[in-house]
Amino acid sequence: MFGQAQAFSGFSVDDLGEARRFYGETLGLQVEETGQGDMRMLTLTLGSGARVLVYPKETHTPATFTILNFPVDDIEAAVAELERRGVTLERYAGFDHDEKGIVRVGGDGPTAVAWFTDPAGNVLSVLQET
Repeated sequence: MFGQAQAFSGFSVDDLGEARRFYGETLGLQVEETGQGDMRMLTLTLGSGARVLVYPKETHTPATFTILNFPVDDIEAAVAELERRGVTLERYAGFDHDEKGIVRVGGDGPTAVAWFTDPAGNVLSVLQET
């Protein structure tokens, strides 16, 4: 029924201006603001072309799961650049982080991951395969 639909996901933030700056300036994503007054929202365009809706919510609660994953070829370089841009990595109990905050894993899929949050507290990750 929806196999060909141009579906998109979305998430809330508590401050649309801070989100626009973080996703556009800090992470370098294409950000478009639409709407007026209480109906303002952002559309993020990811490198894949997928779009994500970001909307303000007065009663926002940060997502307790990873809302966006950013695959990279070199996680060390990506983490260094995030830190240079003022982003602090998260460290979660139960994971063995290295001194940079990167978790290394074996097997299929991502072999290294590091988590960080947006200004609204939503969790994002940078990950590397191989």
